[in-house]
Amino acid sequence: MRKSPGLWYLEQYMRAIDVIVKKRDRNELTREEIEFFIQGYAKGEIPDYQAAAFAMAVLLNGMNPRETTDLTLAMADSGEVLDLTGVVPVAVDKHSTGGVGDKTTLVIGPLVSACGLPFGKMSGRGLGFSGGTLDKMESIPGYRCNLTTEEFLSQLKEIGIVLTGQSADLAPADGKLYALRDVTGTVQSIALIASSVMSKKIAAGAQAILLDVKVGLGAFMQNLEDARTLAGLMVEIGKLAGRRTIALLSDMNQPLGYAVGNALELKEAIETLNGGGPPDFVEHCLVIAGHLLVLGGVAPDENSGRALAAAAREDGRGKEKFRQLVQAQDGDVSYVDEPEKLPTAKLNETVKAAQAGFIQIVNARTIGETVVSLGGGRAKKDDEIDYGVGILVHRKVGERVEAGDAVFTIYGNSKVKLKAAHSRCLSALKVSSSPVEPLPLFYGIIR
Repeated sequence: MRKSPGLWYLEQYMRAIDVIVKKRDRNELTREEIEFFIQGYAKGEIPDYQAAAFAMAVLLNGMNPRETTDLTLAMADSGEVLDLTGVVPVAVDKHSTGGVGDKTTLVIGPLVSACGLPFGKMSGRGLGFSGGTLDKMESIPGYRCNLTTEEFLSQLKEIGIVLTGQSADLAPADGKLYALRDVTGTVQSIALIASSVMSKKIAAGAQAILLDVKVGLGAFMQNLEDARTLAGLMVEIGKLAGRRTIALLSDMNQPLGYAVGNALELKEAIETLNGGGPPDFVEHCLVIAGHLLVLGGVAPDENSGRALAAAAREDGRGKEKFRQLVQAQDGDVSYVDEPEKLPTAKLNETVKAAQAGFIQIVNARTIGETVVSLGGGRAKKDDEIDYGVGILVHRKVGERVEAGDAVFTIYGNSKVKLKAAHSRCLSALKVSSSPVEPLPLFYGIIR
C-alpha cells in the first residue's frame, strides 16, 4: 500500500471516530484522513460498525469530486493493482451500476472476446434489489468465482475472457465495504458507487472501461440528473487514472429483457447467445459491445463494432466463447448446452391483466424487490440464494394487452411467498386506456 506524506502521523494520532464525526458534520476530508480510514478498515483495525457509520455519513452528506477520487485510489491501493500490459495488448471491462434483469455481461463479454478483444472482469453479487452477475453464474454447478490473481492473468492470456469475483488481493477495502453497503442502507450514495466501481476497475488493470449507468425506477439513480452526475464523476476518475473511459446512460424503468432471477436470467443470456432473446436485451448488448470494440481499437466506429458483435452472435462464436469461460472456471458446460437443467422453482403462478389497454408502467424496482422476497437476493450479507426463483415479464411498456392476458409468471418455492409476490406484481403494473410510447434504451453518452 502506498502511504501519502503525513499518513504516518495520522496512523499514530488519528482515530476512526474523528473521521466519521468530521464527515457527519459535513466537513471535507483530507486525502490522508481517507487513506487512514480505508487502509485501517482493509487491515481489520477499523471494525464493520465504524465502516457502516462512515458509509452512512457519506450517503447523507456526500463527497466532492476530489474526496471521491481520493477514496477511489485509496481503495484501489489497499491491495494489488494489476498491470495487464504484459499479458494482453489491450483489455476492456464494463460495469453496470445495477439494475433489474441486467444480465448483459453474460452476453457482451463473450461477444467482444470472440471478436478478438480480451475481456477481463471482476463482478459482484446482488446489491439490494439489483441482481448480481456472480449469483447468476453460480447457478451453474462447479463454476468458480474465486480465481486467484495468477489464475485471472493466465486465463485472460489463454482464452481472452475472465468473469470472476473480486480477488482478495485487489481492492480488499472495497470488497469489505461493498458487502457492508448492501445490508446497511448505503447502496445509493453516488460517491460510494463511483469509488467502488472505479477502484475495482483500476485495480483490475483494464486499459479501457465502459460504464453502463442505469437510470429510472429500477436503478439506484432514479433521475437523469443524478445519473449524469454519477457517470461524469466516474469518467473523470477514469481519466485521472489514465484509463480510456466512456459512460452510457441506459433506461431501467422496466426490467431489461424478460427474465428476472438468477437461473432465469442465465437461461435468457444463453438463449441470446444462441441467436434468440428479447429484442430490447439483444439491442442493448450489441450497442454496448460495439462501443467496447471501438474502445479496444478493434472497430473504427460504433456501427462497425455493433456489426462485428452481431456476426459473432449469429455464427455461434459468442456461444462457444461462453462455453470456454464456463469450462475454464470449472463449471459444468452441460448446463450451457442444456439450459433446461438449470435450477427451476417447484411452483409457478401467472399474473394476468385485469383490463385491456396499453402497458404504461412495469415498475422495475418492485419486480426486483419481489424477486428478493422470493429468495433470489439477500436481506443479510450471508443469506443463501435460491437460484431457481424469479419472474418472467411478458409485456413491455407501450404494448397492447387484453383483459386476462398473461403479464408475469412468478416462480417460487413457497406458497406463502408466491401469494405475496402475486400482489406485489399487480402493484408494479399500470395499464392505460390511451396508447403509450415505448421506453428508450439509452439516454446519452458521456465521453
